Amino acid sequence: MLNFVIGGARSGKSRYAENLAKSQEAQGKSVFYVATAATQRVDSNGQTCVDQEMLQRIEIHQSDRPSHWQTIETPIYLSQTLKQLDSAQNCILVDCLTLWTLNLLEKECLQQEKQALMASLANLSAEVIIVSNEVGMGIVPLGKFTRQYVDELGWLHQDIARIADNMTFMVAGQPMAVKSNK
Repeated sequence: MLNFVIGGARSGKSRYAENLAKSQEAQGKSVFYVATAATQRVDSNGQTCVDQEMLQRIEIHQSDRPSHWQTIETPIYLSQTLKQLDSAQNCILVDCLTLWTLNLLEKECLQQEKQALMASLANLSAEVIIVSNEVGMGIVPLGKFTRQYVDELGWLHQDIARIADNMTFMVAGQPMAVKSNK
């Protein structure tokens, strides 16, 4: 089953998704947390640097979830990770498509990895929970790269929503069922 949890920044998406995973764990499934954040970036001078602010965000997220959940860092090859973890006895929580899409745009491999993700999602037997930020509800961004990012993420969201069994939109910590096939 595929659960898609979407909403704005600080809307309660991750907490809601983690509660879904905890309910799967209570039913006997092992939970795997797939983190897509990249902690290193290339600066304007072409130098690789550690993103300290992102590291702090990651530490907060880690402290919020059960320590026995196995975390797999997957900034690029998400479909491969999902295939490796696939089992009817597993729950895979992916947090989040927002950062994953940014990573792929920076590496210029978005279309290839998006196709691989969609193909793998269609064949998984694990319980999958995917989290993403809704970024397309504001004004049209000024920069070309930012417009491309918003467009690509929006199209990816549409593709995920189309195949998701359940979709929840989070607003101020409150879940709104958008699609439910329970």
